[in-house]
Amino acid sequence: MNLKLSVIIPVYNEAATLREILSRVRKVDIAIQVDFGPYSHLEQPLRVEKELIVVDDGSRDGSREIIREEETAGHIRAFYHSHNQGKGAAVRTGLQHASGDFIVVQDADLEYDPREYRVLLLPLLEGRARVVYGSRFRGGPTKAMFFTHMLGNRFLTLVTNILYDSIITDMETCYKCFCADVVRGIPLKARGFEFEPEITAKVLKRGYRIYEVPISYTGREFHEGKKISWRDGFKALWTLIKYRFVD
Repeated sequence: MNLKLSVIIPVYNEAATLREILSRVRKVDIAIQVDFGPYSHLEQPLRVEKELIVVDDGSRDGSREIIREEETAGHIRAFYHSHNQGKGAAVRTGLQHASGDFIVVQDADLEYDPREYRVLLLPLLEGRARVVYGSRFRGGPTKAMFFTHMLGNRFLTLVTNILYDSIITDMETCYKCFCADVVRGIPLKARGFEFEPEITAKVLKRGYRIYEVPISYTGREFHEGKKISWRDGFKALWTLIKYRFVD
């Protein structure tokens, strides 16, 4: 049984953490005991291979050189934007080249733990869902995030639930995991951080119910490279409203 998880890693000026996150992703051995569903007949834990797809979004801090080294060593598949276009554009480039049965987005910082790929994949492998989000608000261990970011996320998630008749808790999470055919069939246009509300809106509009699992989270500070700001919150709100009525 050969199943593959495509891990899409958008990178913009992440030289300080890039080698470490790539090492952590590579080291994760995804072996999952599936108790029911289409793979429950297997006596041994199901092993899922990983495909690392790194998209450099016009970095200027040495990230691109690190990526080229990793690519030369055969550890990753790499793609390069000539200039900075935004996280959404980088993820879209990654999606164009992903060949896995499942797809997950992994930020290039150290806020999210790749060891939780198993938790994200299990509902997909057992046939309970086709889209799984890792929620930072369902009881997993966390390093406290900014209060204003938490409020903004809660508000945007509430708007999502009202507009799209859902009950998710963390629309803005990075850890979004999909059966590949689901996301390949969705036209995406976002260039920046509005990728998160766009993909969520379009998944829900197509009738896929999002399954959430608790994950850990180690938030970083602005001086450590955190990039999202209050301006992105307004873009996210507009994106949620817009895609409720258009596609």
